[in-house]
Amino acid sequence: MYHLCLQREFTARHRLIGGDWGAESSPHPHSYRVEWELKSESLDSHGFLTDLLDVERALDGVVKHYNGCYLNELSEFDRENPSLERFVRILWQKLSASLPAGVGCAVRLWESPTAWAGYDVRDG
Repeated sequence: MYHLCLQREFTARHRLIGGDWGAESSPHPHSYRVEWELKSESLDSHGFLTDLLDVERALDGVVKHYNGCYLNELSEFDRENPSLERFVRILWQKLSASLPAGVGCAVRLWESPTAWAGYDVRDG
């Protein structure tokens, strides 16, 4: 299995809803780092997992969409807690949709130097 990973950083704000989450119940920022890992059993005719420029454009577009946002106001979090776990699943859905057939991916989202969540779909 071949792996290719890219990272980007961005800042967004949110507040947790649906419980007493202490300080997390008030709007606050996070400096996020997203890691997008692509996976494939084979390489293309040029020896690449996929076109890196296409992957970078897709990742930069998603990061641009969320950078500086207040997550609670976005339709993807409509009446849902903008938790780290939900956010990473949404990022995975957006990023995986841009990949060619035969290329899978996993996404890891860091909200601090010590806390991250990941999302991946495995066969079986």
